[in-house]
Amino acid sequence: MHINKTFPALLLALSCGTFAHDIPNDVTVQEFLKPEGQKLGLLVRVPMASMRDVDFPARGNQGYLDLERAEPLLPDAAIIWISDSIRLYEEESLLPKPVVISTRISLLSDKSFSSWEHALAHVTGPRLPAETTTFWNQTMLDVLFEYPITNDKARFSIDPGGFARLGVRTLTVLRFLPPGGAIRAFEYEGNPGLVRLDPHWYQAASQFVRMGFFHILDGSDHLLFLFCLVVPFRRFRQLIPVVTAFTLAHSITLIASAYNLAPDGLWFPPLIEMLIAASIVYMALENIVGGATVQRRWLMTFGFGLVHGFGFSFALRQTLQFAGSHLLTSLLSFNVGVELGQLLVLALMIPALDLLFRKVVDEARGTIIVSAMAADLGWNWMRERWAVLNGVRWPEWNALFLASLLRWAGVALVAGYGLWAANQWLERREQSRERNDAVPSMNV
Repeated sequence: MHINKTFPALLLALSCGTFAHDIPNDVTVQEFLKPEGQKLGLLVRVPMASMRDVDFPARGNQGYLDLERAEPLLPDAAIIWISDSIRLYEEESLLPKPVVISTRISLLSDKSFSSWEHALAHVTGPRLPAETTTFWNQTMLDVLFEYPITNDKARFSIDPGGFARLGVRTLTVLRFLPPGGAIRAFEYEGNPGLVRLDPHWYQAASQFVRMGFFHILDGSDHLLFLFCLVVPFRRFRQLIPVVTAFTLAHSITLIASAYNLAPDGLWFPPLIEMLIAASIVYMALENIVGGATVQRRWLMTFGFGLVHGFGFSFALRQTLQFAGSHLLTSLLSFNVGVELGQLLVLALMIPALDLLFRKVVDEARGTIIVSAMAADLGWNWMRERWAVLNGVRWPEWNALFLASLLRWAGVALVAGYGLWAANQWLERREQSRERNDAVPSMNV
C-alpha cells in the first residue's frame, strides 16, 4: 500500500498527551536488503528516539508511550525518517519510492534482527499489546519496504546519506542477501556516500584510488616524512629510487595486513604510530648532521616504508568492506592513489624548497632550520604516542605470539636480503658507469 505523507497533519491533531525528545548521541540502524524476483525487500530497524521532530503520543501521568495512538503514525514516520533518507540503485538506475508493507514498534530488548527470516517474521507478526508500559526511549521502529526491480541478479547500490541526521554518531549495520550468494555485511558511520554492494572491479578500483589519494593528503605525519625525504634531494631523478623504495615497502605491509598477516593486538596500532613519528625524527636529524646519500636514503626509506604501510592499513580496515570480491585490485588501486598524491606533494614541495633556499636562506642553513622544525614536531608526536603505547596491555609471550614474531622475522630477513642484493647491484652499476666515464673517448 502507498502511504500519503499526512504525518505532519497527524501530529498537529495530537493536541495533548504528547512528549518530544532531543537528538541522541549514539544511534544504531540495522538493515537487511534482499532482492527476490521483481522486488527488493528492505528491512530496517531505527530507534524511535532518533526521530526528534516526532511527538509520540503518551498516556497516563507517567508518560508511557500510547501504542494504540502511535500505530497509525508509523508508516508516515517510516517514509519521512527512513525511506526519504535512502537512495537505492539497480545498476546505475535510481529505484522509485518504495511501498511500506509493514511497520511495528519493538522494545529495545528484542533480538529478532539477528537474521532476515527472524526480522521478517517479527515485523509482519503480532504487534505489542496496547497495555504495554514502555517509554519512547525504550522502543524501536521496525519497517518492511518493497522496491520494484527488473532483475534480482543485478548489481545494487545504496546511498544512506540521510541517516547521518538521526544522531550525533550514527552507526549503520547493513546485511545484503544476494540470490544464491553469501551474505555481505557492511558497517559504517555517518554518511559513507554511495555504497556499491557488489561492485565491478573498475568501480572498486576507482573508489580506492580516490581513497589513497586523499588519505596521503590528509596524513600530516606521512606528509612530514615525505618533506624530510625531499629536503636534501630536490631533483626528481635523485628521488626516483627513494620514492620507489617507499612505495614498494609500504605496499608489502599494506597487502600483508589486508590478508590478516599482521599482529592484531591492541598494542600494535599505537606502536606503529609511534614508529612513524620516530621515522620523521630520524630523517630530520640525518638531514641536520649531513652525509645523507641517495643510496643510504633509499635503504632507510625502505625500512621506514614497511612501518608506514602498516599505518596505511589502519585507515583501510573499515573501507575494505567496500571492495566486494576485488580485494587485491582495491589494495593496488589504493597504492596507486597514494603514489598520485605523493607525486602531487613532491611537485609542490620541490619548487617551494628551491625558492626558499634561493630567496630567503642559503641551502645549508635552511636545511638545518626546516629539518629542526620537522624534528621538533615529530618528537612531540613521538612522546604523545609513546604515552598512548604505555597505556595498552602488551601481549603475553605464548606460543602464538612467538610464532607471529618468527613469521615476521622471516619476512624481515627476506626483505633485508632483497635490500642487500639491490644495494650490491646499484653499487656495481655505479662502478661500471664510473669506469666507462674514465675511459677517454676515441675518435675514429
